[in-house]
Amino acid sequence: MHTYFLRRLLLTIPVMLGVSTLVFLFIHLIPGDPVQVMLGESANAADVEALRHQLGLNRPLGEQYAHFLKGLLTADLGKSIFTGQPIFKTIISRLPATVELTLASLVVALLIAIPLGVVSARKQYSWLDNAATFIALLGISMPHFWLGPLLILLFAVHLNWLPVSGYGSIWHLILPAITLGSALAAKLTRMTRSSVLEALHEDYITTSRAKGLRESVVLFKHALRNALIPVITVLGIQFGALLSGALITETIFAWPGIGRLAIEAIQKRDYPLVQGCVLVFAFGYVFANLLTDLAYAAADPRIRFDTK
Repeated sequence: MHTYFLRRLLLTIPVMLGVSTLVFLFIHLIPGDPVQVMLGESANAADVEALRHQLGLNRPLGEQYAHFLKGLLTADLGKSIFTGQPIFKTIISRLPATVELTLASLVVALLIAIPLGVVSARKQYSWLDNAATFIALLGISMPHFWLGPLLILLFAVHLNWLPVSGYGSIWHLILPAITLGSALAAKLTRMTRSSVLEALHEDYITTSRAKGLRESVVLFKHALRNALIPVITVLGIQFGALLSGALITETIFAWPGIGRLAIEAIQKRDYPLVQGCVLVFAFGYVFANLLTDLAYAAADPRIRFDTK
């Protein structure tokens, strides 16, 4: 397992280098002058040239790229244009809130999807299966920017059970976690149902039942465990999507995470800070893929291999 982990970890290094390069190229090669966009069309030439010099955009592209990679290695992404604070320090200060919201959303999704998907597969074509399918379809169809305000109106304004927005307690976390985790729960429910349904027709399930094992043991210990690989795949892909989906959810609920920071940077046209936030989202996908590979090895020992 340790060898497998080290190999997967080493393979992420060229991936992260490629991702960093793509982010750099997308930011620097898109049409238009970012300095002109930040200062506006009415800015005089002296101010434009001063900001271009401050951002290093007057250097050759190769030199900018080398400076960019050096900054990544030394955790120096420059300073925010508007606050003057180091970008790396600003992002690190916002990262815990985003991680907290992402993990809470995963918990919400798993608590809904796994039991509902397993029971739905066990009761195929029953009213429970039809209800689970409808709920999954409903969850996929509701975008975050619609579900979030709807939950605020219901639970915060009309019922006055939960705070409208903010950060600081578990009560502030409930509504954004449900908003962000609902779509993932819908996808996981459908995938869990499909995978468990396929596993229930295998011979080892018949053998387990012939041994007299309880149905709950057959379902959750044998069928679910052998059906986890497709579920883990969807979960790993959607983990990165949760980070990017936090852009909308954090803005709706005034959650002080990286998603809201990215929106603020875009509104202020803080070019270096936008680049830093995009890097975090990109690295989030890479990290999610690494965790997915490790989860594969934990769920199915046949995936592990030694490098001798």
